[in-house]
Amino acid sequence: MRIIIGGAGRVGTELAQALRNESKDVVLMDNDSRAVKSAQGLDALVIQGDVTHREKFVEAGIEDAQVYIAATQSDERNLLSCALAKHAHAKATNGSGSKLTTICRLHDPKLVAESESGDLKEWTTVDFVINPIDGAIERLMSGLRSSAFEQVIPFGSGAYILELDVTADAGDVTFSTLRESGKRIEGDMPLIVGLKRQSEPGKIPNEDDKILPHDRIAVATTGEASFNRILRIFGHEVVDFPVAPKVAIFGAGQVGIRIAEKILQLGGSVTIVERHLQKANSLAGDKIASNSKLEIIHGDHLDKGLLSEIEIASHDIAIAALTNDNESIAATLLASDLGVERTGLILNSTDLVNVVRRMGITFAVDKNRIAVDGMLAKVHTELPGPYAVLSSVSDVVGICLPVTEKVKFIGKPLADSGIPEWCKVAFIQRQTTSGFETLRPSPSKTIQLGDRMTIFLPPDRVSDLEKRFKV
Repeated sequence: MRIIIGGAGRVGTELAQALRNESKDVVLMDNDSRAVKSAQGLDALVIQGDVTHREKFVEAGIEDAQVYIAATQSDERNLLSCALAKHAHAKATNGSGSKLTTICRLHDPKLVAESESGDLKEWTTVDFVINPIDGAIERLMSGLRSSAFEQVIPFGSGAYILELDVTADAGDVTFSTLRESGKRIEGDMPLIVGLKRQSEPGKIPNEDDKILPHDRIAVATTGEASFNRILRIFGHEVVDFPVAPKVAIFGAGQVGIRIAEKILQLGGSVTIVERHLQKANSLAGDKIASNSKLEIIHGDHLDKGLLSEIEIASHDIAIAALTNDNESIAATLLASDLGVERTGLILNSTDLVNVVRRMGITFAVDKNRIAVDGMLAKVHTELPGPYAVLSSVSDVVGICLPVTEKVKFIGKPLADSGIPEWCKVAFIQRQTTSGFETLRPSPSKTIQLGDRMTIFLPPDRVSDLEKRFKV
């Protein structure tokens, strides 16, 4: 499969690397010579050129491409390049070749709304739109439950992957195999789908693998109520999350408003601090402002006097949603210094996410990584659910696959399904009258038509697994 990516920034290069790990044929294009030079280390064809110039698509081999992904920082260039890619592909193949799928990254909430309504596809011919904001907020709100979480990845219908370290206090599980630990843990042993040990590559653990202090693990679980149990088992302190949190949000932009909406839906209360008068006034005139649990403050989020005036220390959580990463970091650190127990960030840099965790910020989300995961899911167009690259357990990915009438093991228990040993089933999601229900896999669990199976495996085996599911 040939995939052309427009834009060699953070999202484009991380996406290209993930696809090359699957042995996909990847072409990367960017007009910036520095970005092109930086991407030269990838095992992919890198072309310097404008994504809105037809000849560059010809040079990239558009006639043989199955997917084009527009991942530049400009919405307008992304939309235009998707339309051009479609036309160039149709012209190069005389309309007789396979369909070209286009995936477009968008930032403007108005264009995202056009996509959600279905109108965007009609007037742009873009097949899939990626906007990571909602996904970032979902990960942030779950991750704020504990500073011990390195990453929290939702897989839909109450299914989560938690990435965390094993501490020296996890006496029931350390220095024992998974099989032995399961006998000592009251209830079921948490399902570990990824294991990373210092200086060793990440892997899918089996029952004979031992867990050691300082191991990084990825745990499959169902429902946020299970988080505290997992924290205790692996040696972490538990601090109960407030039922109706009082939250301070710095910034009244798109991200800040969406976070506020989420908190209010959960029954919490929100104080938004916005330094720009026009933004504050605009929000005050918005529908959301009618909620009695929302307070809008015009003022500087770095003004200690103002924060004291709004009693920042009485807030359970402080979240910075500013456009500038450095300003967001400064605002959350100040809030923490003034007594806020939980602090959160949505950033544009993986490097900064790793840094701020060491500063004491509770949880930070890399928006670009979520964009990459979203694009990977759309590359695999037959997938009914997410695709996720584990952020801290390298060499392991999670993929959601449908059980269709083509699958040979329908009606068989999981133990007889022939699922290869180099992967591990994390969840089975089954359709009910009220939506999908997430089930923990067990050898005796029978696979049914219409099920969705979330499976973790090495990225270079994704194609092999898709063939078994006939997708």
